[in-house]
Amino acid sequence: MSLLVRALSATAICVALTVGASAQGVQERTIRWGHLNNTDHPVSFGVQKFAEILLAKSGGKMKVREFAASQLGNELQQQSALRGGTQEMLSASTTSLATVVPEFGLIDFPFLFNTTEQADALATGKFGKAMMDTLPSKGLIGLGYWGLGFRNVTNSTRPITKLEDFSGLKLRVIPNPVYLESFSAFKANPVPMAFGELYSALETRTVDGQENPYTVILSNKFYEVQKYVSATNHTFTLNIILVSKIFWDKLSPTEQGLMREAYEESRGYQKEQTRLQTDKALAELQAKGMQYNAIAPEETERMRKAAQPVADKTSASLRPETVKLFNEEVERIRKDVK
Repeated sequence: MSLLVRALSATAICVALTVGASAQGVQERTIRWGHLNNTDHPVSFGVQKFAEILLAKSGGKMKVREFAASQLGNELQQQSALRGGTQEMLSASTTSLATVVPEFGLIDFPFLFNTTEQADALATGKFGKAMMDTLPSKGLIGLGYWGLGFRNVTNSTRPITKLEDFSGLKLRVIPNPVYLESFSAFKANPVPMAFGELYSALETRTVDGQENPYTVILSNKFYEVQKYVSATNHTFTLNIILVSKIFWDKLSPTEQGLMREAYEESRGYQKEQTRLQTDKALAELQAKGMQYNAIAPEETERMRKAAQPVADKTSASLRPETVKLFNEEVERIRKDVK
């Protein structure tokens, strides 16, 4: 046997052994992944990329079935399903997770950061990792974070160019104390409301406006019932990729590893899609007739100062060691990350 043939044979054996090893402990599984967004949203694109990677890595055995647009219920309902083991995966807002780990609410503080890179640094740094460590005791496993972009205000009354422009506006906000109290500090009239009820409320002028990333505004056709979109950039929305711990504990170490690899390899793609779709969404909103305005830095600073007492009040009710870590990380990131 020639040296070339021997080398090729040895390579083939190594490949076969590697494939065999990776296939060990991998079973046929269907993973139900729920989220609130439509299928034209960067979250859905991320789910699809994760599914593609996991399917390939598992030799076609581990399949993800996506349930978009709240098909499996709102985030609290889906979160409960994960903890009970009747649903496998969910991409959930930090806002909904604050109901089980209140310190996740720190991420919702307004005007923490100016750039996507700064928000990403918080998620991937010491604070983000410490928060992931709190989840297993709550029946959840966190694979990591996805960014959905900055939240911005739309309304049908007037552009928001300064703090005083919020005065008297009825704005739908996430049913969360930080959002409610922050917009109250701006002298708006915040209205907690389920997302599924929002379009109708905007259409009937039950509320004047709302706040969401541009991608959500476009995907849900709020441009049909809103005139103004203002770049308030008040909070950066992070989703956490959650797995039911009951389901996770049934997986072999190999399967768990494949899940983590699929997250890591899909993360960059999802981040890029968020950037691309955010730019595209803003352009499309303007093309569809919405009037867009930026906000001067000095006005953003006035809004931040108006909301600071809310952050101080909320922080006082949370675990001091977590608040300390959070504040240290925010200060470091503001200084080191542009």
